[in-house]
Parts: sequence; structure tokens; C-alpha cells
Amino acid sequence: MSKQSKPSPRLVRDLMSVGVPTCALDDSVVELTRWFLEKDVEGAVVLDENGHGAGVVTHDELVKAYARGDYEALTAVDVMRADVPAVPPDIPLSAAAQLMQDMKARIVYVTHHAGGIEYPAAYITYKHLLRHLAAVDGAELKDLGIKAEREAPLETFFRRRDEALKRAQKGRR
Repeated sequence: MSKQSKPSPRLVRDLMSVGVPTCALDDSVVELTRWFLEKDVEGAVVLDENGHGAGVVTHDELVKAYARGDYEALTAVDVMRADVPAVPPDIPLSAAAQLMQDMKARIVYVTHHAGGIEYPAAYITYKHLLRHLAAVDGAELKDLGIKAEREAPLETFFRRRDEALKRAQKGRR
């Protein structure tokens, strides 16, 4: 039996998704769950009223909220993980996988510095790693990584931040 060579992506930057889903502090857990399911979102950075990352909500936090039993009354700020787990873009995927296990995080973020601010610009999840593990060739991963066609990271951040702020303002009315 011949060994097949692994697909070419080897570093976080080669497999990450650029652009990060976001939500507001007061987004309800039920609405977040619906959004996660509808859009196949695995985690979102929770933005404060100034658009800065206050924490993250992932499937883990939503399931913990469900287990509490009072999930209908909870918001993102009530359930979020108070940090934004991050990895650098230039480390090997195997190192990122180990860091994710050490941080107990199924999703980690890559931060970017631009315009005087630091913001989560990309992410990598267990699903990314599993896709890489199962890929027959690099063509199966062409939608991922820094070379995939997309809008600029800063544009993505501002667009998603503005969408989250609009959702938050809509909920306050």
C-alpha cells in the first residue's frame, strides 16, 4: 500500500478562515444558537459597546447554558468565555492543535494589528484540522487559508462588527 502525501497546508495561516463571526454582549443565547445553526458558526467573538473583543461564545458555552436550564434568560455576556484564545499564524498545524487542547478551545483566533487596534482577524477550529486530516489533496482546502479569495480582513472585521452593533441596537428598542 503506497503512502499518499498530505495536502500542502502546514501552518495555521495556510488553513485558517479569515474574517471572524461576532456578536454583541446582549445577544440572547437562543438567538445565538439559531444563528450558529443557520450559518454553521462554531464560535463568535463577543464585542462590547465599543466594538472590542470581550470574550467568545462557542458551542461549548451554549451547551453549558443549556445544561443550566435558564438559557432562555441568558445573553452572550452571561455565558461567554472571558478571553479570546489566540495562536500565531506562523506555527505548524500540529502545534496549533496541541495549543487548542491545552487551552481547552475548539476554536482559536489569529489577531491582526491595523489602524492602531488589535483585533481577531481569522480563526481555526477542530473542523479545519479534521478537514486537513481527511483531505485527499490541497484542492479540497482551496476555500481556506490566507490565499483564499475574500474581502480584506479589516473590511471583514468592520462589517461584522457593524452588523453585531446593529443587532444589539435593534434588540434595545
